[in-house]
Amino acid sequence: MNNNWADKLRKSLHGSADSLGNLCVEAFHYLALFGIGAITAYAAVVTFMEMLGKGGVSVDDILLLFIYLELGAMVGIYFKTNHMPIRFLLYVAITALTRLLIGDVSHHKAPDVGLLYVCGGILLLSFSILVVRFASSRYPSSRAINASGKDIEEGK
Repeated sequence: MNNNWADKLRKSLHGSADSLGNLCVEAFHYLALFGIGAITAYAAVVTFMEMLGKGGVSVDDILLLFIYLELGAMVGIYFKTNHMPIRFLLYVAITALTRLLIGDVSHHKAPDVGLLYVCGGILLLSFSILVVRFASSRYPSSRAINASGKDIEEGK
């Protein structure tokens, strides 16, 4: 019984350290999300202004704006749910490869083996989305957690 005060002090110290650690992690989390969101919005606006300045729009430019849109959607979903759906990363990758494919075809005269690699990459990423969608519908997550890592009861 002499160590009762030591156990109380240890539990208090542990609780304070957990709270401080959670505060630091969440502060960094929100700061990084706002930074990524702001930089994405800024890059989209600058790209849009450059498109207006040159007086014409190419498919490359439109696909680049779609990439910015998908990145912004990822930030928004991550901000709201604290979960990053892997599908959005795959969508960004497919859009980036499509942009590369269109740029390569429009600027180079003769197609080469690189064209097949890019098309194969798009096909592989598309198949990956199919697998992820099937797996998430067939094997849904059995529990949801909130930002503090605690279980969220369904329906409440």
